[in-house]
Amino acid sequence: MACVLTNPLEVVKTRLQLQGELQPPGTYPRPYRGVLRAVGAVCRADGLRGLQKGLAAGLLYQGLMNGVRFYCYSHAEDAGWTGYPGGTVAAGAVAGAVGAFVGSPAYLVKTHLQAQTLAAVAVGHQHNHESISGAFGSIYKQHGVAGLWRGVTGAVPRVAVGSAAQLATFASAKDWVCERQWFGEGSWAAVLAGGMVSGVAVAVTMTPFDVVSTRLYNQPVDAEGAGKLYRGFWDCVLQISSKEGLLGLYKGIGAVYLRLGPHTVLSLFFWDELRKMVQHPQPPGP
Repeated sequence: MACVLTNPLEVVKTRLQLQGELQPPGTYPRPYRGVLRAVGAVCRADGLRGLQKGLAAGLLYQGLMNGVRFYCYSHAEDAGWTGYPGGTVAAGAVAGAVGAFVGSPAYLVKTHLQAQTLAAVAVGHQHNHESISGAFGSIYKQHGVAGLWRGVTGAVPRVAVGSAAQLATFASAKDWVCERQWFGEGSWAAVLAGGMVSGVAVAVTMTPFDVVSTRLYNQPVDAEGAGKLYRGFWDCVLQISSKEGLLGLYKGIGAVYLRLGPHTVLSLFFWDELRKMVQHPQPPGP
């Protein structure tokens, strides 16, 4: 549900992050200007359905990544590892990294599909896949299994940092509001407050990694599967910083936050509710 509601913002975020790739500010056309105008540009070019581009790949990615991430984090909590100093952040980072690795092929395809549009408003390399199955098949046929994990070096630190910030700040914020008795412990309002604070922290810390990840996933590759624009994570960071300025690493931060706000709240709310159901199963109905 969270993925379906926020996928339009994911499309906009991808376009904003690819716009003006490796070009100095002010030297390139900007078909996407801010979140709201970018939504309009997507609708004009691709129709309303364009706002749900890559949805199937996004659902697959979220299912794989979050399933693994929350499982690993819950295991760390149950084992008592999060009780040590820094344990919450470390557990969140490791859980996120494992989840990102598992879900990387789906995120690769999602990025390709969401970047595709009419030539007049196209940004970044256009891979021209026909469908999600066609995309997986084409990448595998050209570059094998390794090709499906292209760009994972950007995805792992992206989700590790974001997951650590999300899970650590969510738990801390939820406990903080409960200690002050603003909301009852375990109430949906406490989960909502924790998720809102967590969304801000994730947007600020994760956006540079998100930009790098999008660029690495979407760049064109040669016959050997090597990137034509970036050699890897740090090369991408250095090239963006030197050619687009430091603010280039924060392209699309508005869309990142607007997406992460509701996505974080919904994801963590459902996760919290599922944990309570597992720990305190309800008796069967009559």
